[in-house]
Amino acid sequence: MKRLLICFFFLAGVQLAHAQYYKTDTSAHKGFDRSRLILGGSLGAVFGDYTNVEISPLVGYRFNDYIAAGVNVNAQYGQYRLRDYNGRTLQREKYTIFGGGVWGRVYPLPMLFIHVQPEYNWISQNTTVYNTDDRKNSWKSNYGATSLLLGAGYTQSVGGRVGVGISILYDVLQDSNSPYRSNLIYRIGAGIGF
Repeated sequence: MKRLLICFFFLAGVQLAHAQYYKTDTSAHKGFDRSRLILGGSLGAVFGDYTNVEISPLVGYRFNDYIAAGVNVNAQYGQYRLRDYNGRTLQREKYTIFGGGVWGRVYPLPMLFIHVQPEYNWISQNTTVYNTDDRKNSWKSNYGATSLLLGAGYTQSVGGRVGVGISILYDVLQDSNSPYRSNLIYRIGAGIGF
């Protein structure tokens, strides 16, 4: 966590050093302006006894230099394996998550944003418990969960309208079925029109 904060402050310092070169489009456009369209998202993957693969695209619109909003999709596949001291599998859980919602951002500074994201996720889970006599018990469950992710982030242009961003979010609703539970959510992504 300490390294993440140091990295964040370093990147913020670099951005502030170049802030004098930041240009905003102050011309008033009437109607839809394609240059204010935001396309992006994040990909994530973890492999091992805990496996998770995530694809989270988003699309939005930058209404002005301070406000952006849009919609997002959340798709995840994962599995968790619990082993004993001998390496034998005791329990395995597999799940798929599909959901979506809306998001909004306020940019108090060109490179920093405050993020709000209400969403609803559908979760399908298959649990298998392995007994000592080589039998197994399995059951499936399907349920939904609402989440309200709040947090902040940082974006950095890497050329033209292309940028990378990092954000730290937290689910403030803490629904008992939430896929986020009581953990901080770290996201790193790329996009056009940040």
